[in-house]
This record gives sequence, structure tokens and C-alpha cells, in this order.
Amino acid sequence: MSIFDEIKCFYDSYKGQKRVIGQSVKGKPIYAFAVKKTKRPTVLVQCAIHAREFVTAKLCLLLAKDFYSRGKKGTVWFLPMLNPDGVEMVINGDQLYKANANGVDLNVNFPAKWGKGKSNVFIKGAENFVGESPLSEPETRSLCDFTLEILPDMSISYHSKGEEIYWEFFQNDKTLNRDKRLAEVASKLTGYPLVSVKGSCGGYKDWCIEHLKIPALTIEVGSDSLSHPINTSFAEEIFIKNRDLLIGLIEELDKND
Repeated sequence: MSIFDEIKCFYDSYKGQKRVIGQSVKGKPIYAFAVKKTKRPTVLVQCAIHAREFVTAKLCLLLAKDFYSRGKKGTVWFLPMLNPDGVEMVINGDQLYKANANGVDLNVNFPAKWGKGKSNVFIKGAENFVGESPLSEPETRSLCDFTLEILPDMSISYHSKGEEIYWEFFQNDKTLNRDKRLAEVASKLTGYPLVSVKGSCGGYKDWCIEHLKIPALTIEVGSDSLSHPINTSFAEEIFIKNRDLLIGLIEELDKND
């Protein structure tokens, strides 16, 4: 079964709250579903914003099933695949492709110091093109609109690869300490080290931190020894390292609610 079929099958059979939050450039649905235990804290988990990183879509389904059975509190919205057009291009042979169907790297298309990243480019291609303007793409607009609608207490963006966690984006002292504490919890639960990177801008994490003032993590999964695209058969071992993350972060968020 293809990853597209797995997501569609899961979505169709899921009995909880679910919706299509938008469509890709080529009209493919962007699915979202919620696992609700208590109303808050609310966490948004988004995956496969980069085409070649679709192992995270499989991981998303595994995390959702696990949280459904083991979670005790909180609500988690899962978005398994934000970039279905790009994923299709990778599966069809363009293995290192990251962008969407318009050649826009969706994770530099958000209005958070847009266009100021060290690696940003201004011509469309497989990666790093920021787009014609912030939120120029239907996928990023859909994610922003949905995020503003549900107003999560935290967001998690799963990427591959490298097994490390990014959490900073020009926070002030108060939010810096809060966000670092949560990032340290995530690091302890996954075994992934925290990484400080300057010069990266325009990502979904960055937008959540700058505009919503919420903690947001970018988590790179899968060993650096693996090649892009990481086969979905590796999702299970990646899941094992991440299975306690949501429960642990929600516990920490709930302490400070």
C-alpha cells in the first residue's frame, strides 16, 4: 500500500474529529485529524512539508495510533502530509526533491523574516526557493489558516534526517527559557540533541515562535547514515525513539497551563 493510500485509509476509517484543511497546487487534499483526550493542552504535529521526507508521514500515523491508545490528556492534531504533490514527484523518481509542484520550498515560505535566510534562493527549483511572496503557496496558506483557527499551545514539525532538534528563533528572555525547557524535555525523551542554528528563516517553526509566541520544535528523524528518501520501512524504529514525546510534552505544558 502506498503512503497516499495509507493516509487515505486511516483518514476514511477514523471516527474522531477530522477534516481536509486545504488542497495542494494540484488539488490533492491535505488531511488533518485530532486525537482528543482533554481540550487542552493542544499540540499540532505536521509532517512531510519537504517532499523527500515522507517517512515522517508514516511516522505521523504511528504516533497518532499510539497517542490514541496511550494518551491521557491533551489534544493532538496530526497533519501527516502537507506536500503531497512533491512527495508524488519523489516517488516517481526525483528522489532529492524537497519543494512543492511550483518549485517552492514550503518551509521557507512563511512570514517569519521571509527571504532573509542564509540558504534562501529566489529562483524556483528543488529546494530553498522562498516563493514569490510569503504564503504564496496553497499548502502554506492552509497550514497557517488552520493553525490560527485551532491556536495550539505548541507545534512540532517532523523532518528527516539527522536525529536532532531545533527550537530557537529570536525569542525574548521569557519565552526563551520556556521554550528551552520544553526542548530539553523533547531531547531527553527522544535522545536527540538540541542544535542551535543561526541564519535559518521563513519556516513554520519560526512563524509559530514569532507570531503565535508559542514553543515550536523542528525534529529531524532518521540516522544521517540513511539516504534520501528514507524508506517508510524505517518508520517503526524512528517511532520507537519518539513514542513518548507527545505524552511527555503535554505533561510539561499542563504544568504551566
